Amino acid sequence: MAQGTVQVTHTGTSRWRRRTGEYASLTAALEAAADGGILTIAPGTYRENLVVDRAVTLLGQEGAAGSVRIAPPEGVPLAVRASAQVQGLHIEGQDAAVPAVLVEDGTPELTGLRIVTRSAAGIEVRGGGRPTVRACTVDNPAGVGIAVVDGGGGIFEECEVIAAGQSGVAVRGGGRPRLDRCRVHHAAGAGLSVTGDHSSLEALGCEIYEINGSGVQIASRAAAVLTDCAVHRVTGNGVTLDTDAVLTLADCRVHDVPENAVDLRSRSVLTLTRSEVARFGRNGLSVWDPGTRVDAHRCEIHDGTGDYPAVWVSDGATAVLEGCRVHDVPDALCVLDRGSRADVVDSDLSQVRNIAVSVSGGATAELDDCRISGAGRGAWFRDHGSGGTLANCTIDAAQTGVIVTKGADPLIERTTVTSPTEAGFYVSAGGRGTFQGCRVTGSEGYGFHIIDGCRSTLRKCRTERCARGGFEFAQAGADGEGAVVEECSSDESTQLGSPAAATAPPAPATQTAGLLGGVPSPRSTTPAAPEAAPEPAPETRPADTVLADLDALVGLASVKREVRALTDMIEVGRRRQEAGLKAASVRRHLVFTGSPGTGKTTVARLYGEILAALGVLDRGHLVEVSRVDLVGEHIGSTAIRTQEAFDRARGGVLFIDEAYALSPEDSGRDFGREAIDTLVKLMEDHREAVVVIVAGYTTEMERFLSVNPGVASRFSRTITFSDYDPDELLRIVEQQADEHEYRLGPGTGEALHKYFTALPKGPAFGNGRTARQTFEAMVERHAGRVAQLSAPGTEELTLLYPEDLPALP
Repeated sequence: MAQGTVQVTHTGTSRWRRRTGEYASLTAALEAAADGGILTIAPGTYRENLVVDRAVTLLGQEGAAGSVRIAPPEGVPLAVRASAQVQGLHIEGQDAAVPAVLVEDGTPELTGLRIVTRSAAGIEVRGGGRPTVRACTVDNPAGVGIAVVDGGGGIFEECEVIAAGQSGVAVRGGGRPRLDRCRVHHAAGAGLSVTGDHSSLEALGCEIYEINGSGVQIASRAAAVLTDCAVHRVTGNGVTLDTDAVLTLADCRVHDVPENAVDLRSRSVLTLTRSEVARFGRNGLSVWDPGTRVDAHRCEIHDGTGDYPAVWVSDGATAVLEGCRVHDVPDALCVLDRGSRADVVDSDLSQVRNIAVSVSGGATAELDDCRISGAGRGAWFRDHGSGGTLANCTIDAAQTGVIVTKGADPLIERTTVTSPTEAGFYVSAGGRGTFQGCRVTGSEGYGFHIIDGCRSTLRKCRTERCARGGFEFAQAGADGEGAVVEECSSDESTQLGSPAAATAPPAPATQTAGLLGGVPSPRSTTPAAPEAAPEPAPETRPADTVLADLDALVGLASVKREVRALTDMIEVGRRRQEAGLKAASVRRHLVFTGSPGTGKTTVARLYGEILAALGVLDRGHLVEVSRVDLVGEHIGSTAIRTQEAFDRARGGVLFIDEAYALSPEDSGRDFGREAIDTLVKLMEDHREAVVVIVAGYTTEMERFLSVNPGVASRFSRTITFSDYDPDELLRIVEQQADEHEYRLGPGTGEALHKYFTALPKGPAFGNGRTARQTFEAMVERHAGRVAQLSAPGTEELTLLYPEDLPALP
């Protein structure tokens, strides 16, 4: 049969009605075909707009893939308006205003279509269309992969969206498709997008990946059910729900997501069953706004890669976790703001680097029959109005089991804390709390530590094997009231039963500042409760000794001059005051500018020690933070983080690395400004308590100070750290070698000098860090060389030669 012709077989109920014909065009063949006709299409390219409006069968003739190409210059290449069958065609569209394949009515079957197009949609189903689409592929870098709109539906089996310039699959206007074992990837919008009233989607065994946006997006009162699906390798959230969206995920996996694995807002509802959430950059579950709710049953949430809680509940939202496991995350559960609530039942929270459960801002957390292990802190009820219940829980191997501060008032019942390193239960800064039938065993500190005259109630509690004591109470408050203790006991003493025992002043040796460090004694009027555990005050070295350490640093001549000039001013000012003379006011806050690895952190640490030696600071310790330690996810949480960092630095130096990140050039709704405002106020209110040093690249720090005059006015001077030259980098390697008992062999010093001279000095160059890394690489290559010797002597074990140098990058 000639190229460019089609063969049509007309069939009917009687033999005499069957006939065969050949037609020069598809349009002519379709016009001649009747219901039940079969059009077998010869290989070739057909520049026609096909409209199938009767129940015929279109078959691409067997041959090479894509041998039958439907490629009109404009318009819809294939429109189906009947219960036809279309198989084995290659569809190409060039009109960005219309779809490549349009199904408007009937229940057609589309099988094995390959759609390579630049259209509004690869396949669009609308109105009364209810197709069954099998084993079709869509490659549409200009628009949507598959669109189901305006009441359309249908079943898509084993289909693949190879690329989409917008959403991979878009459902709107009441569309209701079902996806079965489909793959959607390399979409520039959401992988699956479902929006609008009465719009819904069902997906079974599907995979959504390599998406430039959210993997799944449900919004505006739409609904979806995903079963045995995987969402991974996206650039946005794994799953996003907004504005009354409803989603059910069963036996699904959401993983390798840089943002939130699942993000819900504005009264959306998620039911999550037997699903896994893993390797997420922000929150595993992020739940916001009144009416928004997550119900998670028998799920696993693990391996958070950022510095955010695995489960975040705020602004009046609700989360329910039943039979879940949350592990290997920075924080497990954070509930924030009045009206927010989390109910956690029969769940495990383990290997939590910071806090397993944090409740603040008037929120509520209810934990029943839960197990917390390997956490920095077990549960922390932070402030007034925050509370809830811990019942029948166990907390093992945490620094502190339960913390109650700043007016929080939880009920803790039948909860056991084992092997805490600081305390089982700790109450300070006006915290309250009722503890009934609780137990502490094997504490390296206290069992129950109640300070600041807090009005906690303890009933039938017991401690065993607590290194510092079972129960420790501070003096009563100003009104004479303190903790209430009823029928409590310890293996170290008789039963505690009277309020007098609770409010009696402790011995001087136990009048500590509290387990959280920086929490003042009961006489203080401004209590604080930062997270860090108290550290003993470091032994203060003489200023001359510390300055000698500064002088011993390689290079940094101008830095050393600036620091000495500043400390000389402070020292002379102190002596003038002692002599009864006026002393010039010296602002001690500093700006450090320069490239990475130039010693900014080291100099900041020595500067704190110098000020402590001069009596300007109490301790002189260094607390190093960056944007991630100060900036929270919404208004309020940033102020809390910044306050806590400032409190940890009391008596020492707060060192903010890459401070310019707090004020990005395109800030939008960024909360870094809130951190700056909080910091400026703290620096003013507590100007004698903390020295603040901000640091970063020279150009970025200049911009940071220029756009934040409130910050700039509080710093006395800027100290610039220049890059090390090759001679100084060589000296750093020589120091490293001496420290680790190595020596540079003949010619190695010269080779190192040439190496550092030739080394690229781009943005990734680390200065002193690069020198240390070079030494470590030399040691590693040396070890590989010497390990081959049967009996190496001392020289072989210590000498580094030019061949031990790593290759230039």
